[in-house]
Amino acid sequence: MRKLLVLALVGLAAQLVDGALGMAYGLTSSTLLLLVGVTPAAASASVHLAEIGTTLASGVAHWRFGNVDWRVVGRIALPGAVGAFVGATLLSSISTESAAPWMAGILFTLGAYLLVRFSRPLRTQRRGGRLRGRFLGPLGLVAGFVDATGGGGWGPVATPALLVSGRLEPRKVIGSVDTSEFVVAGAASLGFLIGLGSEGFLLPIVGALLVGGLIAAPLAAWLVRVVPAQLLGATIGGVIVLTNARTLMRAADLGGPTPPTVYVLLAVAWAVAFALAVRALLRTRREQGVAPTPNPAAAEPAVAGRR
Repeated sequence: MRKLLVLALVGLAAQLVDGALGMAYGLTSSTLLLLVGVTPAAASASVHLAEIGTTLASGVAHWRFGNVDWRVVGRIALPGAVGAFVGATLLSSISTESAAPWMAGILFTLGAYLLVRFSRPLRTQRRGGRLRGRFLGPLGLVAGFVDATGGGGWGPVATPALLVSGRLEPRKVIGSVDTSEFVVAGAASLGFLIGLGSEGFLLPIVGALLVGGLIAAPLAAWLVRVVPAQLLGATIGGVIVLTNARTLMRAADLGGPTPPTVYVLLAVAWAVAFALAVRALLRTRREQGVAPTPNPAAAEPAVAGRR
């Protein structure tokens, strides 16, 4: 019972993070599940099954607030589902010993990406024109594959790419990515069901993550308005990097003074990234001349995002 309560808190924390960043539900949940000893395939399978419920709730909320561009959803969801199904099938066929460093490597890379992205000013300016299918299709395919094989990654891959394009307002980027993830999570779950069977899903974990995520959804809608995305992104990125570095060093059988040295270097990099995030946030506020809403998406109607 205590373990399920902890897992529910994991789901709650992951949803709060995702609600403020528009990403990182899968990254946060999978990282913490791996930390407590869940196998990579079971962690990703369980997270994606829980995501079917949380993404459905999030997608409906975004739709009601007018945060969804259905053209984008249609052109990114189907390729994303294909990539997720292939990724889930691949991860299911890899042994636990091989899958652990593979997933840790993906999570480490995405965590480092969060550190880099949120240490710089966040771009919110829009450009004219429409997002083209030849951009959205490959983006969805890659994001879906990374999401299934890494236990998370749909948001960290898709959301920044759409934001950087400047052709879609932030609230619709988050809403469209969140809504399309319902299809991606379903396809990944189907791939894991075929590859692992029903026993591959740890249903108590799924239920705990789902309950925690649903409880956090309204809180995340508030969090998106009051917590600076820059600081939260830099914080979560550092946690993911340090946690998965431990798995990678174990897989490489590194001992002696190497692990402490690596931890120190990563901690210094994390501190630098956090300091840069603070500086970028303060500079943005000075340039605007007023104390703005810290999260770029908060200028629009806020809805709890899921990733």
